[in-house]
Amino acid sequence: MDPGVAHERIDADALRVSCEHADRCAGCPLIGLPYSLQLAQKRARLVEALGHYPTLDTIFVEAALPADPVVGYRTRAKLVVASRELDEPGISIGLYGGGGGHVVVDTPSCRVVSAAIGEVAAEVRAMAAEPGSVLARHIAPASLGRPAQSLVRAIDLREAREGNEVRVLVTWVASRDDVRTPELVEELRVAARALRARQPRVSGVALNLREGESPQVLGNELIVLDGESTVRDSIGAVGHLATFGAFVQAHRGQARRVHELLFQGLELARGETVLDLYGGSGAIGLALAAHGADVHLVESFAPAARLALESAKSLPKDGGRFQATAGEVSEVLTRLSRGMAPGGRACDVVVLNPPRRGIAPMVREQVALLRPRAIGYVSCDPETLARDLDHFRRLGYAPTVVQPLDMIPLTEEVETVVVLRQAPTPPPRVAYSDDEIVIVEKPPHEPTTPQGEYSGSLLSRVRLLPGCDQAVPVHRLDVGTSGLVIFARKAALVTPWAEALAAATGRKIYLAASRGRTPSKGAITRELRDEGRVLPARTRYRWLGGAGGHSVLRVIPEHGRTHQIRRHLAAIGHPVLGDERYGHAPTNRFFEEKHGLDRTFLHCIRLELNHPKTGERLIVETPLPGDLRLALSRCGGPTVLKFLEGKSALGGSGPSTLPPPPSRDSILPSAFASSTNMPVAVNVLDPPDVNTAPVSIRPPLTSSDDDE
Repeated sequence: MDPGVAHERIDADALRVSCEHADRCAGCPLIGLPYSLQLAQKRARLVEALGHYPTLDTIFVEAALPADPVVGYRTRAKLVVASRELDEPGISIGLYGGGGGHVVVDTPSCRVVSAAIGEVAAEVRAMAAEPGSVLARHIAPASLGRPAQSLVRAIDLREAREGNEVRVLVTWVASRDDVRTPELVEELRVAARALRARQPRVSGVALNLREGESPQVLGNELIVLDGESTVRDSIGAVGHLATFGAFVQAHRGQARRVHELLFQGLELARGETVLDLYGGSGAIGLALAAHGADVHLVESFAPAARLALESAKSLPKDGGRFQATAGEVSEVLTRLSRGMAPGGRACDVVVLNPPRRGIAPMVREQVALLRPRAIGYVSCDPETLARDLDHFRRLGYAPTVVQPLDMIPLTEEVETVVVLRQAPTPPPRVAYSDDEIVIVEKPPHEPTTPQGEYSGSLLSRVRLLPGCDQAVPVHRLDVGTSGLVIFARKAALVTPWAEALAAATGRKIYLAASRGRTPSKGAITRELRDEGRVLPARTRYRWLGGAGGHSVLRVIPEHGRTHQIRRHLAAIGHPVLGDERYGHAPTNRFFEEKHGLDRTFLHCIRLELNHPKTGERLIVETPLPGDLRLALSRCGGPTVLKFLEGKSALGGSGPSTLPPPPSRDSILPSAFASSTNMPVAVNVLDPPDVNTAPVSIRPPLTSSDDDE
């Protein structure tokens, strides 16, 4: 507990927290549960997220560390400003209510904000309610017959504490399009001065300008209206400078605990070098430097990096060295990698504290290439954390400590500190194997065969499997695509298996998510240029369900042209979600920010072909991977996954064999259903296409073909 501030202690096992806004406000969804059960649910969410990845499903997760206090703890609050109902005059400053609809619930008696933030929010409400005041004109809702949207859309309140002195920074958020004249800024400046005069806790007021349709509350442009632009803040014994809009952990006591967990878990020795990525204004990096580590902070937001350098002047004399670089993390890592000696490493330890969307795939690659002895990862999102840890595991780093803690009590949010250490690269998961081939599950962000910018490949991991030291791919998937890939155990076996896959009885079935609502079924016949030649190409698709206004499709390419599915779906105006090359960039950015989709939503879910040696019909399926399940769930809600699972559209595990059919058109769902080992998914993945012309046999594939 922080000194000088009164908090209400909650018995974790016996008491529930009550709040007069709980029935309408969606800010504290777990408020009705005993605190001990809240902690158990948070740990369970993390366990479930990790369990969607085979490389992580055996990792032990510690019990979630409780917070103290669980009310009055929030040192930052982003509050939405909105009109009340037309027959109810006044404004609402609070959070969105439950049930959707973007209805803002006024929360004057919020239980979780700190006392200082509550006092400042109350003063803003009072000023906005005064008829004729400047603030009332720009923050109060419009009356009947006037525009419904006020200039100020949201208020960001940040508490800073040094010793017993508590101060608050206030940021008013407006759309850039609404602030068109200097006169408007001057009027808000007058209101800022009035607020500071009436509420002495307010040290400074600023105006933040955001893009109108951005999913982020805050924009990149800031105008200081009145008062100080920075104030001293402290977490434990470490001080730093706070400023408008800068990231800060919600719970001061738990933030201090994160610093302690990192220092202890990474076993940092004095003088070791730490690369602090996504370092913000230096809260973590300064704490580690105070313990004697030499810290290099990297932060894309230049003002935050400058604040970290300024704060470092107050480090103890026996602390470590501290430097900060303003720049995109990937660009800085590229420069560090170029300066590395062969076989060396650029730092001893890397610390990562990314935003909710997690770490970009290329940054994960770059961190692994630095070969630190350990990595510390601080996450606020269990699902994107699990996605990133799965990738790190394939890059040669395994989690050794997974410690959740309750950073935001009464909510479903989970903070997690993970320590990763170097470990052997695991082989891929095998879906089918015999004496000629292995069919393995390819993850995203990994090339089938070696590529210069990637540290490893699926081929190198396949060759870790018994009897696969000479394995060669029969076909390939693109780096961002996941799913089933066939590897011949010897090069001489590639041709017969490639011919079997290319024959009329061979099929590769994909699950894709595309932008917008497609027709229920269709066939795209469109020639594609491939290696300087114009070649025929045909792709069939069937709509399986919708998610957030977008389409989940079963897709079958009848030829193996480069990026065929992606190019064909883009050509009809429904590009694959997450496709950087052919897709819709704004939609891709939205899905990465909100739904954790950091690659192409394309998964080879099923392979069908006649075994070249035995003549048996071989059918192999693989389940939809965790990152794509996450994107579907967040985009369309849990009902989307239940609907698709009910249709057996999300794949299964294990192979099946059947007598070979005389032609593709004779393969009916009822025939598949007769196999006791075959998942029911065939009823969705292989419905008859009565309007589809027969497919001609294409030339045999080679290991260099990209048939996605």
